[in-house]
Amino acid sequence: MIQIYNTLTKEKEDFKPLVDGKVSMYVCGPTVYNYIHIGNARSAIAFDTVRRYLEYRGYEVNYVSNFTDVDDKIIKASQETGLSVQEVTTKFIAAFYEDIAALNIKKASKNPRVMENMPEIIDFIAALVDKGYAYEAQGDVYYRARKFKDYGKLSGQSIDALEQGASERVQASDQGKKEDPLDFALWKSAKPEDIAWDSPWGQGRPGWHIECSVMAGKYLGKTIDIHAGGQDLEFPHHENEIAQSEAKNGQKFANYWMHNGFVTIGQDDEKMSKSLGNFVTVHELVKEIDPQIVRFLMATTQYRHPIRYSQANLDDAKANLNKLKTAVQNVRYRLEDAGDGALEAEVQEKVEELVVKFKVAMDDDFNTQNGITVVYELARELNIYAAREAVNRATLEYLLQNRSEE
Repeated sequence: MIQIYNTLTKEKEDFKPLVDGKVSMYVCGPTVYNYIHIGNARSAIAFDTVRRYLEYRGYEVNYVSNFTDVDDKIIKASQETGLSVQEVTTKFIAAFYEDIAALNIKKASKNPRVMENMPEIIDFIAALVDKGYAYEAQGDVYYRARKFKDYGKLSGQSIDALEQGASERVQASDQGKKEDPLDFALWKSAKPEDIAWDSPWGQGRPGWHIECSVMAGKYLGKTIDIHAGGQDLEFPHHENEIAQSEAKNGQKFANYWMHNGFVTIGQDDEKMSKSLGNFVTVHELVKEIDPQIVRFLMATTQYRHPIRYSQANLDDAKANLNKLKTAVQNVRYRLEDAGDGALEAEVQEKVEELVVKFKVAMDDDFNTQNGITVVYELARELNIYAAREAVNRATLEYLLQNRSEE
């Protein structure tokens, strides 16, 4: 039985999908104004691994991951480059696909974009207004966070703590509009430089949080199996998604919430991020090293824990990956040399034991760190087998040669 650590309940739970044999999975994707960095890649790799393992275990996975293509950062990039918003987003979506292909990440079943779902976003917001969970203020629309009785249940924070933090984050543009500092924007009235759409509240564009609620519901259903993303999305993004979705639909939004740990950098283990300027883009890195080394490095730590990005760790990952490749190459050569293409029964039995051990490790909340330990053990067994077969083959050839000379 696969167990998943559920951020919502703060414990591991047996995985029971809504529909037997099928998994609905939504993973928050990138804001497409720049190339993805290694921290972004951690999330993509982690949940691609989860998806692949679920498929290996026989599940059919409907994997949806969005592109945020309407955002302040995109508008800023458009102004700085002279490109239109659409040109900026098209460029970096293409780059994203190129980068994930290099990292051997499977394409999502669907990559919806905000711009493609504007009517559904507007309808969703209107429904929240009708239910009294949202209100219009000078062309903006805000969600009444305090009205949702379970607000804070994902991050485990009290309303008082959230209110204090929210008071410190209120932007100048929201001053005098919000009923409560906790309230968050669902729709933003258009500024002169903005890309904008018509709505019942005037020209504007959606806030960040609403898009994932809409697209998860549209492409996967009102209740989904797994919602995943980086640890930094737990609050406020995922907290707000729950409030919006459950208020509108009257049912649970996601049964399992999964969050990957940060990629850190430097001696102080600082979180890698574009805002801190300490990031390394995948686009540049894969020009210098084998992308599979990056992927292998990410797999050496269980997805929920932080991982340090450093040259030393890359070098270790490269050396260990090469050892595994050598073991596979050696045993493949020996099997081809033997001519029957099959492992001996005793070796086959050992391999099957290790496969079971690997499944036990991965069933425990996709613990790749322990899973790779089993793979190392398998490589050692294969190396022993390959070396033994090489000795046996050399001895046989020597005996045959001496017999022919006699």
